Amino acid sequence: MTSLIRLLCLLPLLGAAAFVAPDAAKPKAVTVYLVRHAEKGPLADPQKPTEQPLSAAGAQRALALRDVLRKEPVVAVYSTDTKRTRDTAAPLATARKLSPESYVADAPGLAALATRIRQVTPAGKAALVVGHSNTVLETIEALGAPRPVKAIADDEFSYLFEVRLPASGGPATATVRRYGQPR
Repeated sequence: MTSLIRLLCLLPLLGAAAFVAPDAAKPKAVTVYLVRHAEKGPLADPQKPTEQPLSAAGAQRALALRDVLRKEPVVAVYSTDTKRTRDTAAPLATARKLSPESYVADAPGLAALATRIRQVTPAGKAALVVGHSNTVLETIEALGAPRPVKAIADDEFSYLFEVRLPASGGPATATVRRYGQPR
């Protein structure tokens, strides 16, 4: 009789465990956040265009990016090798104690970046990619998602793209929202 009472007491717990287990076992997607570098400041040396800094508004937008992604599980940060992309990525990378990795923003480089993100980002985690107006949408395509907007204008800095890479290997999806102060 005592065993029967114990079993009856355990049944609700076993039922709850059976109910929770399928969700816990469900594979999680990898999320990739993509942004164009923040607003550019004046070019100090025309011989060094890759060293163009952020403007004051750009520095504020980089902080806004850190703040909007603060609670996301970002475990990797990628940027092209320009001062403006590195400076856009820096606040979040510093807050997470991550070292941004450089990537080449040509077709083979974007394909290599997409492969790297898929191979090294754990399920349920996220990566940030900082690029340029003429590379962000191409990076989204390299990740296997369709462009969520047709183009990024030269004066547009507030797009925050989110690409979800399903654990099942299904098609990637891309969504867009805005962050920081409007221009």
